[in-house]
Amino acid sequence: MNSATTISPDSAASPRKLKFGLRESGTLLGLLLICVMFSFLTPTFLTEANLVNILQQSSINACLAIGMTLVIITGGIDLSVGSTAAFSAVISASMLSSGVPPILAVALGLGLGVACGCINGLLITFGQLQPFIVTLGTLSLFRAFALIYTNGNPIMGLPQGFRSVILGKIGLLPVPVLLVGACAIAAWVLLRKTPMGEYLLSVGGNEEASRISGVPIRLTKIVAYSINGFLAALAAIILIGRLGAAEPVLGTLWELDAIAAAAIGGASLMGGKASISGTVIGALILGALRNGLTLMNVQAFYQLLATGVIILIAVFVDRAARGKN
Repeated sequence: MNSATTISPDSAASPRKLKFGLRESGTLLGLLLICVMFSFLTPTFLTEANLVNILQQSSINACLAIGMTLVIITGGIDLSVGSTAAFSAVISASMLSSGVPPILAVALGLGLGVACGCINGLLITFGQLQPFIVTLGTLSLFRAFALIYTNGNPIMGLPQGFRSVILGKIGLLPVPVLLVGACAIAAWVLLRKTPMGEYLLSVGGNEEASRISGVPIRLTKIVAYSINGFLAALAAIILIGRLGAAEPVLGTLWELDAIAAAAIGGASLMGGKASISGTVIGALILGALRNGLTLMNVQAFYQLLATGVIILIAVFVDRAARGKN
């Protein structure tokens, strides 16, 4: 295979692993600096309750960003994750409020998320269409399905048993945090320890060389988008469990936060390079930043400004690192 395309972790050589380690360490340092800064600016930031709150608030974006990272690794993008989440949420909520057993209702919602992601993957691979255009179209399509299904109205009356599970804790950590943590570990194992992970990195690094080497390009991309759809649906189910209701407008602009977390974590939008742990740290950076600014009573549009600055800094850092390679 072309040397520009790294398929095997063993053949990646230690320099590549070192670069990933340095990038992740830099992202972690950024998170620590934000925490130290806000610990001086507001005394409640480093309290146990607030730190757990940051983890819980960040869990939804982290869930989305993990899936987005797998798509970005292949050189793709998915603008439809918020709409996928909304469609899955209203279907699951409708089943739950109708008395369908929670396990079945959740399974239907997650399955719908996988189906939406699979549709994106099929259109991109077999239709030979640009991911940006395809997912821009399905962004509107899936959102329209959610609005039509609910007639634009929220779905209320989710059973307390379902909500109790989502709102529960195991030890000090909320269930959503543990769920997303398990997803992050699974994604890391997929990416670093399985042939599919090698295929994902290979396709994003050099698709033509991967094709020549026999990598199943279409299957690899479809798997990436399907997992992304699954995680978008999971994020939606976590949210409706917390809120006790589902709205068809749920998930608006979620795709931007997911892309931002992946970019801050070191993912290259050109494909072939990303880190699951970096993405999770990126989501925590966004969560900690917004939480700290909220505690300081900073207006929302300044929070948006700060988020944009951090994203641009992350992109410039990545560009500088790529230029030195």
